[in-house]
Amino acid sequence: MTDDDKVFKALADPTRRFLLDLLFARDGRTLTELESELAMSRFGVMKHLKVLEEAGLVITRRSGREKLHFLNSVPIRLIHDRWIDKYTEQQVAALSDLKAELEDEDP
Repeated sequence: MTDDDKVFKALADPTRRFLLDLLFARDGRTLTELESELAMSRFGVMKHLKVLEEAGLVITRRSGREKLHFLNSVPIRLIHDRWIDKYTEQQVAALSDLKAELEDEDP
């Protein structure tokens, strides 16, 4: 499985997207903090976090006895640059060309 495949798989699940939203709102959360926001078992949250870690979307760091989870937005940006940005560029260029053409027309 490629890195892109792992990111797409991780982002395909609404629970994992919610976990990423939580980390976006406040980075450095513990498993207990993340678990308290979801109606599922601790083990279920751990499984979702593992998928996010394998995709590189979540990075963990130990702080004493706690394991803190941090959002890594780089893989999402790489997906954006490869799969979204290049397709929107043509539309933006077409609109820019249309604007220039309409402004050049004589009334």
